[in-house]
Amino acid sequence: MLRRSPLGLINSSQCRFKVTKAPDLQEKVVNLCRHRGFVYPGSDIYGGLANSFDYGPLGVQMKKNIQDAWWRHFVQSRTDCVGLDSSVILSSRVWEASGHIGNFTDPMTVCKECNSRVRADKLIENASDVTGITEAGGLSCEDIDALIAKHELNCPSCGSKQLNKTRLFNLLFRTNMGSTDETSEWVYLRPETAQGAYINFQQVVSTMRRRLPFGIGQMGKSFRNEISPGHFLFRTREFEQLELQYFCHPNDSDTWYLIAYKFNYWVDECYSWLIKHGVKESNIKKRELAHYARATTDIEFLYPFGWSELWGIANRTDYDLRKHMDASKKDLTYQDPATKEECLPHVVEPALGTGRVLLAMLLDAYDEEEVNGRKRTVLRLHEDIAPYKFAVLPLQSKGEIVDVARTFYHALTKNASCDFDVTGSIGRRYRRQDEVGTPYCITIDFDSIEDNTVTVRDRDSMNQVRVSMDDVLTGKWKGFE
Repeated sequence: MLRRSPLGLINSSQCRFKVTKAPDLQEKVVNLCRHRGFVYPGSDIYGGLANSFDYGPLGVQMKKNIQDAWWRHFVQSRTDCVGLDSSVILSSRVWEASGHIGNFTDPMTVCKECNSRVRADKLIENASDVTGITEAGGLSCEDIDALIAKHELNCPSCGSKQLNKTRLFNLLFRTNMGSTDETSEWVYLRPETAQGAYINFQQVVSTMRRRLPFGIGQMGKSFRNEISPGHFLFRTREFEQLELQYFCHPNDSDTWYLIAYKFNYWVDECYSWLIKHGVKESNIKKRELAHYARATTDIEFLYPFGWSELWGIANRTDYDLRKHMDASKKDLTYQDPATKEECLPHVVEPALGTGRVLLAMLLDAYDEEEVNGRKRTVLRLHEDIAPYKFAVLPLQSKGEIVDVARTFYHALTKNASCDFDVTGSIGRRYRRQDEVGTPYCITIDFDSIEDNTVTVRDRDSMNQVRVSMDDVLTGKWKGFE
């Protein structure tokens, strides 16, 4: 069954997870996102496009803040990491070599009654209280069909038990490139950014004079023709990734990935980054997966629909480099400049989806409280993540106060993202800024003209303090304790 959400049609079966948070939390966040300009439904004036979203003015700024924070921590601030921006459209030979054309699949079954497509492995996992299976990723189609029949699992959309046999469905988006049918060729939209790092590995080594270990970081769009997209921004067919490919000597494998501190180092780096930027530690956990790669740890988040992957850290060994070296006939081995020893590096990959972490941060930041008998909605976002760090609010909507406020605003925007709001009472403006997560509201009043000071209000405590304009602009004022 389809029901209307604030962001278009969604399948009610997509909420068939064990709910361990308040079930209406996600609905409140979705409503806020549309009402306050974080996320809009895609193609809305034409009736919408399923599982398509546009980031509004506040959403795109929050997304950029997340990406900037990730880039600073995992690329810019590290002497052992560099950046890359590879093409979205790559030669089909890249995906043939990597195994995506043949193996990038999910098990799918189709309901005979309502024709809904269902991720068959997720059907097994979501009924784990009956099947006893919480991880079905390694099961064959035959095993899945046997479990569906044994436990009489039904279609999550209509409830029918009439399901077709499970088959593998390829998730790649394919398109034609070329001006005529005779000269065109099939190409694929990338399902991950990682392959761009592997095919450019030797060029990065030679041009940037990198020595092992080192990382290549990328941010960008990826595309997967998901069988059952859903849960708002959690699983979409078009999404953005924040990925790091960290190359090291294969002899470091046991210490880098599996049992000693170095693999845990990357898991802990990702875990602490989340906490630092506002994700609640009580809502994340580490989960080791045995069926994928040599070693994989997922950092899972407690979404309203249950625990699900937020950040995956995997040991990909030399699989990808070796596949590309064999297929391209190009030498991708690394030679140590000092010892002249050659090796094919192994790779550890921390991979994060921007939409998933943005949704997690919104869910953890959303709060409601009663103040003086009235409900106050607050997004308690980290100040580095919030769309605006400051809001400049002149006490009056015209006159000298506005001129002073505009001058101050333009000076402030050189170092921080700011809003300028002259509409409505100061109380209403405070509430609007609380709802979009602005940490500090700065009021310009008549005293500001005389003594060059402003009133700064804290979002979370609602405390206020009088501060010099210069102290705010220069960063001397460090915020509320």
